[in-house]
Amino acid sequence: MPTLKLYGLGSSRGQAERIAGQLGMTLSPHEEREFEDGEHKARPLDDVRDAEVGIVHSLHGGDGHSANDKLCRLLFFAATVRDHGAARVTVLAPYLCYARKDRRTKPFDPVLTRYVAQLFEAVGIDALLTLDVHNPAAFENAFRCRVVTLDTGALFVPRLVELCGDDAVTVLAPDAGAVKRADMLRLALAARLQRPVGFGLMEKRRSAGVVSGEALFADVADRRVVIVDDLISTGTTLLRAAQAARAAGASGVIAVVTHGLFVDPAGDVLADPAIDRIIVSDSVPPFRLHGRPAVDKVDVVPCAALFAAQLRWPALSAPAPLD
Repeated sequence: MPTLKLYGLGSSRGQAERIAGQLGMTLSPHEEREFEDGEHKARPLDDVRDAEVGIVHSLHGGDGHSANDKLCRLLFFAATVRDHGAARVTVLAPYLCYARKDRRTKPFDPVLTRYVAQLFEAVGIDALLTLDVHNPAAFENAFRCRVVTLDTGALFVPRLVELCGDDAVTVLAPDAGAVKRADMLRLALAARLQRPVGFGLMEKRRSAGVVSGEALFADVADRRVVIVDDLISTGTTLLRAAQAARAAGASGVIAVVTHGLFVDPAGDVLADPAIDRIIVSDSVPPFRLHGRPAVDKVDVVPCAALFAAQLRWPALSAPAPLD
C-alpha cells in the first residue's frame, strides 16, 4: 500500500496537525517561500514518488491571504507533488472557495464552482474532501474527480444535546436552500434525544440584493429553536429567522452553521439577544470576531476527526462509509 504523506499549507497547518494527530502520524516537511513581488513557491522536502499525498488547505480569505492566494498556492503545490511522482493527490479543504456560485442566476453569469473544478483537474488532483457545500448536487456535478462532502451532523449533535436538555425542540431552515441540510440534522438530533424533533421553514426572497419574506412555517412556541445553515456571512439571514422565532414564542434560539465567515457587520448583527448560541466548525477560524460582543456566544467544534476517518479508509481510493 502506498505511503500516506500529509501536508498543511499556510495558516491551515494547525488544522493539518490536528488531522495528523487523529491518524497517529506527523506532517511531512515542506517549504513555503514568499518573494518580494508577491509571488511564492512551495515544495515538499522529502520524496513523494509513489506516495498518497494529502494536502490540507482551507480556502477562506483572511489571515493575510485572500481566497485567490490560497487557491493558487494549493494548485501549485498539488502540481508540484504530481510532477515529482505522487501516486495520488487528495485535497482536504474544510472550506472551499467559490462553492456558492454554482449556477447562473443572471445573463452571462460565470459558474465559478465548475471553473475551480477544471483547475483541480488541470493540475492532477484526484480527490477532494470538504465540509458542507451550498448546493451538493451542483457541486458534485461540477467535479470529475472524486468528491466527498462530509456531513457535519456528527460534529454538532453532541453539543446540541447538551444545550437542548429536556426542552421541546424545533429545527428551522432559514430559507428553502437549507431545507435538506436542516432535515438531516433534525433526524440525527431526534435519534440522539430519543424523542420527536419538530421542523420548520422561514420564508426568504432575494431581489437586487434586498431580502424579504416574513412568513414562518413552524411550531416554535415554548420550544428551543435550532436554526441550521451552511455558512454565516454577515449574519442577517440567521438574525431574521431568530427574530421571527422569538416573536412566535420560541423559548431560545441556537444557530448551527458549518462555516463561520463572520464578515462585517456580523460581529454586531449576531450580538442581538434573539440568538443565544452559535455553533460552528473550525473550517474557518472566527478571527473576524476578535473582541466583538458576539464572540462569547460562539462554540467552535473541531472537524479533524471527520477528515481523518476518510483518510483511514483504504489509502484514499474509496469513500469511507458515513455515519
